[in-house]
Amino acid sequence: MTGNDIVVLGRLADPYGIRGWLRLYPFGDDPLDWADMPVWWIAREGEPWRECKLQGLKVHGDGVVVLLDGIADRTAAEAMKGVLVGAPRDALPATDEDEFYWGDLIGLEVVNAADEKLGKVAGLIETGANDVLRVVGEEGAERLLPFVSAVVLAVDKAAGLIRVEWGSDW
Repeated sequence: MTGNDIVVLGRLADPYGIRGWLRLYPFGDDPLDWADMPVWWIAREGEPWRECKLQGLKVHGDGVVVLLDGIADRTAAEAMKGVLVGAPRDALPATDEDEFYWGDLIGLEVVNAADEKLGKVAGLIETGANDVLRVVGEEGAERLLPFVSAVVLAVDKAAGLIRVEWGSDW
């Protein structure tokens, strides 16, 4: 399966305990629903995706921990730190009108209310309070725009465009 067929859902973080469990850093708000996926797809950035079965997923404190097939101890879990977790696009639930998978936003053109091109979405950052669009202009300048309704006026995936309330000189 190619990287274009996979939507990145999160990243494996630090080991939890000594039996192979890992903390999961989700890029969405529904990681408990991932337990229903028969297979997870995992890969390091730039490497091919491979299937991996989920052995366990549970809430722990204010986060989620997971146990993957073949990860039996803390040493094996440490080797998995930073691995991305994904799913085939056709296995994901449809989003509501005002919801988006991060992968659907990357590459969209960002234009402000004055029709000035600010650049393209190169990535997103989760800050806890809200997500942030990382927009890179043609000249290479990077802008960080909060992904909140006061800034993001409209997202038109079909047109490949995000309209924002943001000055080109900010």
